[in-house]
Amino acid sequence: MSRVLFPNIAAYKTEWLDVSGGHQLYIEQSGNPHGIAVIYLHGGPGGGCSKNHRRYFDPEKYHIILVDQRGCGRSIPSPSIDNNTSADLIEDIEIIRQHLDIQHWLVAGGSWGTTLAMLYGIKYPDTVLGFILRGIFLGTDNEYRWLYNNTGAACFFPEYYQEFSQHISSVNDNHLLHSYHNVLTGNNEVAAIAASKTWCLWELRLSTIEHHHIEMHHVDDTHQALCMAKISSHYFVNQCFIEENFILNHLASISEIPAIVLHGRYDMVCQLSNAYNLVKNWPNAQLQILPKAGHGGFESQTIDGFCKAADTMANFIAEQGNIE
Repeated sequence: MSRVLFPNIAAYKTEWLDVSGGHQLYIEQSGNPHGIAVIYLHGGPGGGCSKNHRRYFDPEKYHIILVDQRGCGRSIPSPSIDNNTSADLIEDIEIIRQHLDIQHWLVAGGSWGTTLAMLYGIKYPDTVLGFILRGIFLGTDNEYRWLYNNTGAACFFPEYYQEFSQHISSVNDNHLLHSYHNVLTGNNEVAAIAASKTWCLWELRLSTIEHHHIEMHHVDDTHQALCMAKISSHYFVNQCFIEENFILNHLASISEIPAIVLHGRYDMVCQLSNAYNLVKNWPNAQLQILPKAGHGGFESQTIDGFCKAADTMANFIAEQGNIE
């Protein structure tokens, strides 16, 4: 029987936590404060957390922690790319763990959240009970080319890619990512807002196979679009501030940590081959290919797979006696 999201629950505590570089992180806690601690890392970079992310986890079993990563969502300032690198985000996660007095936790995430989860685990493996990772993104040159060059996802969505690429006029295809970044970080606010919505529309159209005819009016939140586009382009033009193949080259640091990896077969944002290659080199990781899913976190098969994975991890962690 297919699973659905757990009932909508309210956060029992929200706060803003001071971290480095003048940033304040929005943090919320829900579920069982005495349950298994889990932090869910949202996508983007710059996507922000959603109340529905709480609903992947059984609120009776889990102490659920969500955060808007620095520079986006309800964190302050937002949108902001100042003092905003992968290293900063990794340290933010560790500061949150210490602030909440959590010894070990399950680390979960989707899309860019999988990248950040693994980067955190590589630096702080002793804090991680396990991973649930949905829609693997490794932060490699091949993945940027897939999204922002006419030889990748554009081959499946040529009319959408044309709209996306022609928004930045008279630009060579090989420089599209940098051209968007220049507009999004420039002084023309009107141009930046328009570019951010076009950027988000391109990814939104690629993200799901369950919803069709997605048009510009579906990108109606200017602040969210600016956070997503500005911060994503900032990270991508800087190769996510990591060396090429960094995660695969440092996989030994987390190879003994159990992981459930979920990936849609028809994911057009993050290629399935990257998840397959990751798990092939990760002895304690299990790949679940979702046969009728794309990239979106709330497609029916993705919800079913994630909720089941969360239950599986809860049972495994309880058997190991690691609930704190």
